[in-house]
Amino acid sequence: MPEATALPTWNRFARWPRLPARLALAVLLVMLALSAITPVASSEGVHTSLIGGQNEAANDKRERDVDLALYDRITERVRQGQNYYEAVAIEHRATRYPLRPGFAVRLPTLALIAAHLPRPVDPLEGGMAEKLIANLLVIAALIAWWRRFGEEPGGAALRLPASVALLAGLQVATIGYFFVLHELWAGALLALSLGLHRPERGKWLGAVIVAAMALSIREHAFPFVLLMGAFAIWHRRWRESAAWIGMALLFVAAMTWHLHTVSLLVRPSDPYGPSWLTLRGLSGWTSMVVLSSNLRFLPTFLAGPLMMLMVFGWAGWRTGLGAFATLLYLGYGLAFMIAGRPDNWYWGMMIATTMPVGLAFVPMAAKGLWRAAFPSANAVS
Repeated sequence: MPEATALPTWNRFARWPRLPARLALAVLLVMLALSAITPVASSEGVHTSLIGGQNEAANDKRERDVDLALYDRITERVRQGQNYYEAVAIEHRATRYPLRPGFAVRLPTLALIAAHLPRPVDPLEGGMAEKLIANLLVIAALIAWWRRFGEEPGGAALRLPASVALLAGLQVATIGYFFVLHELWAGALLALSLGLHRPERGKWLGAVIVAAMALSIREHAFPFVLLMGAFAIWHRRWRESAAWIGMALLFVAAMTWHLHTVSLLVRPSDPYGPSWLTLRGLSGWTSMVVLSSNLRFLPTFLAGPLMMLMVFGWAGWRTGLGAFATLLYLGYGLAFMIAGRPDNWYWGMMIATTMPVGLAFVPMAAKGLWRAAFPSANAVS
C-alpha cells in the first residue's frame, strides 16, 4: 500500500494527482516569497518592523486617531439625545469628512448601542461595559469553536492548537482603543457565527442571528452572509437557505433606507469622498490583514508569509468548514486587492479573527501536498 493512502481522508491534498500537487506547491512557494517582500502600508506609512515594546508604549500615548475621534464625537452627540444622522452631518462637515457617496457614513447601530452604555472615562482605554461585552463575546466564540472542532473530521486532534490560534485572532477584539471601530465588533460576531454554525446537527439558527447582528453593524459582513447562503443552497438545506436569503433581502432594504436618509442631508457644497477602488494588489490584502491582527507585531518578511500559511492550512482541511473558510478568506483577499485605501486598514478585522486557525492545519496540509507532489520519493523513503 502506498504511504500516501495512510494519510487521513480530511487531508485535502494527500490524494491529488502529481501534476496539480506540484503546481499547487509552486504557487504556494511563489505566494510565500511575494508576501515576504510586499510592503505592508497604512495611511501612516510603510510597516517594516516591530510595532511593539517601546514603540507601542509611545503609540498608546498618542492623540486619538482622527477616524476614531469622529466616531467618538458622533456617539457623544447621540448620547446627549441628538438624532444620529443629524450628528453625522454636523461632525462630517466639521472635519471635512464626506457625506457622499452614502457608503461613507456608517450604519447607526453601533453608535446607538454605545450611546446607551456608560461614557468611557478614557476613550483610549475603552469603557468598562464595552470591555465586558468584548470579553464575553470572545469567550462565547472560543466555546463555540471548541465544540465545533470536536465534531469536525480531524478537528478533535488539533482542537487545542487551533483554539490557541483562534484566541490570538480574537484578542484584537478586546483592545479598548478600537472599540468604536465597526469592523472590530462585526468581525468578532462573524467569528462567533461561524463557530455556532453546525448544520450537520441542525444547528444553524444561532449562526444566522449572530451574523445578522454583525451585518447590522457593518455592511462588510454581507459577503459572509452570501457565502453562507450559497453553501446552504449547494447542500440543499432549504430552511437554512431561506433564512440567509431573507436576511440578505432585509439588509438590502435597510441599506437602501440608510443611503436615502444620508442623501437627504447632502448639500451641493459637500465633497465627494476619494474612491475606494485603489487596485493595491497583494499589498492591499496583506496590509489589511496584518495591520488588523497580531501579525502587526512581526516584521513584514514574517507577517506576510504567515498570513499565506493561514489560508493554506484552511485549504488543506478537507471539510465543509475548511472549504467555506478558504473561499471566505480568498474572496475578501481579492476584494482587498481591488478596493480599500491605506487608511481603511481596519477592514481586515472582518476576517482576521479566525484566519490564524489555519496555522494549526499547516503541518497536515504540507505533508499531504509534499507526498502528492513527490510520490516516488516517499515510496523510496
